[in-house]
Amino acid sequence: MQLDLNRLDRRRFLRGTGLALALPWMGSLHPVARGSEVSNPRRLGCFYFPDGVPMPLPNDPAYSDWAWFPHGNGQDFKFSKCMETLEPLRSELTVLSGFSHIASRDVHGHNNADQFLTAAATGDGDRDYTNTISLDQVYASYIGDQARISSLVMSTDGGTGTARGAHTISFDKNGRPIPAEHRPKQIFDLLFLKADARSAKRLALSRSALDEVLVDAQALKEKLSAKDRQQLDEYMESVRQAELKVEKAKKWLDAPLPNVEREPLNLELTTDEPRQYVQTMFELIYLAFRTDSTRIATYQIGRENGIGRSDHLSRAVGFNLAHQLSHETKEPGGWERFGIYCRFLNEEYGRFVEKLRNTPEPNGTGSMLDNSLLFYGSASSAFHLSRNYPLILAGGKNMGFQHGRYFNAAGDKVQGGAWMGDREPWQDKATREDIPLSNLFVTMLQKLGVQTDTFADSTGVVEGI
Repeated sequence: MQLDLNRLDRRRFLRGTGLALALPWMGSLHPVARGSEVSNPRRLGCFYFPDGVPMPLPNDPAYSDWAWFPHGNGQDFKFSKCMETLEPLRSELTVLSGFSHIASRDVHGHNNADQFLTAAATGDGDRDYTNTISLDQVYASYIGDQARISSLVMSTDGGTGTARGAHTISFDKNGRPIPAEHRPKQIFDLLFLKADARSAKRLALSRSALDEVLVDAQALKEKLSAKDRQQLDEYMESVRQAELKVEKAKKWLDAPLPNVEREPLNLELTTDEPRQYVQTMFELIYLAFRTDSTRIATYQIGRENGIGRSDHLSRAVGFNLAHQLSHETKEPGGWERFGIYCRFLNEEYGRFVEKLRNTPEPNGTGSMLDNSLLFYGSASSAFHLSRNYPLILAGGKNMGFQHGRYFNAAGDKVQGGAWMGDREPWQDKATREDIPLSNLFVTMLQKLGVQTDTFADSTGVVEGI
C-alpha cells in the first residue's frame, strides 16, 4: 500500500520514496497574512530526577560548595558548585524552595515519583495505591489536537514500572500510568518519520532519514527565502546529529547491566555513553518542539530506589551507582561526589534550556524558550525527605513568567544533613510548613491558558513568579 503523503496532517514534510520527514514552520511555506495576529504556541516540558539532592547543613564545610539550593534570596543569590553550570541561564529561570505535596510530606521519598505531577495520596508501604491525572495530561486535554502527538512521554527505564516505583511521571484521567518510551530510535521515528514498508526497510539499512529526502530538500530550497534556506540547513544538520546520537545512545541502552555484587564496574560501558543518552533524549524533545510535532513532553531521567538502568547514569561522571551516592554523604568527600552527579544532571538540563533560548520561535515572537514552560525537579530534597522539593522553573516569558531569582520560601528553616544510620530526615517532625506544590501547578496552568482555579489539593496560586 502506497503512503499518501499529502494527507499526513497540517505540517509540511520533506518527501522521499514512501517516506516523510517533518519540517519546522517556515514563513516561505506558510506566509502570514498582513495584519493577522501571530499566535505563539505554548509548550510544557516536565522533567524528574530521583534520589533528592545534596543538603549539607550550614555548619558542614561542604555547605558552601555542594548544597543544591542557592545561597541567598530573590535576585540576590549565588549558585553553589552543584548548580553553577546554570549561571549563564540565570535570567531565564527561577529556583524554588519550600514547596511539596501535602499528602506526601510524611512518606518515604522513594515512594514519591508517582505523585510528582499528580499530588495524589499514593501512600506508603502496603496501603492501597491510587493515583490521579498528572499536570501534563490536564494540559494535553486542554490543547487537544493542536499538535500531531498529544504528549510525548519518555523515561530512561521505559514502560510504567510498579506502584511507588514508577518509570513514568504521566498519568491519565483515571490515574493509570502512561507507558514511557526509552528507546531513542523509536522516539525519533515516532516524531519525524512516516514510511511505507519498503522505505522503512531501506531506512533500517541506511540508518539515515536525510538520505531518503535530500532530493526533495534541494527542490524545496529553490522556493525558500535566504533566511528559511539557512533555517532548513540548520534543522537538517540538527536531525543528522540527532541520528548519530541515537545510534550511539542505543549502544549504551543495549549494553548488559552489571552484576554489582560480583563486579563493581562494567567495562563494556564508557562514562561518555550515559551522558550521550541523556543529551539525545533532550535533543529529541527539542526537535519535537521545533517541528511542532508535540507541545507537551515529560522525561523521567531516573526512577527511585536505585533500581533499573537509570541508576547507571552516574557513570557519566566516573561513579558506579547514582542512588548509592545519596547514601554515602557521611563518608569523606561524600557530599562532593553526590554534588558532582547532580551537577551533571543540571548541566545537561541547562544545555537543553540554552538550545531553546538560542532558537527563534519558528512562527512567532521571541525564542522557543519564551514560549516553552519547563518544570524540573525531584520529590525529595534531603535523604528520603519528602519536603522542600528542589525545583527549577524556566522559560515561558511570553506567558508572563519573570525569572532571574531564587524564590526561597523555605528560608533558613531547612532539614537535611547526612544520614548517619539511625532516624532518617523524613521521620522527623517538619520544621516549617511547605507551600502546596499544587498551587504552583494552578499558576502554571493558568499562564498556559487553562481556565482553572484548582488542581488536586491546591489552596490558591503563587504570586510573584
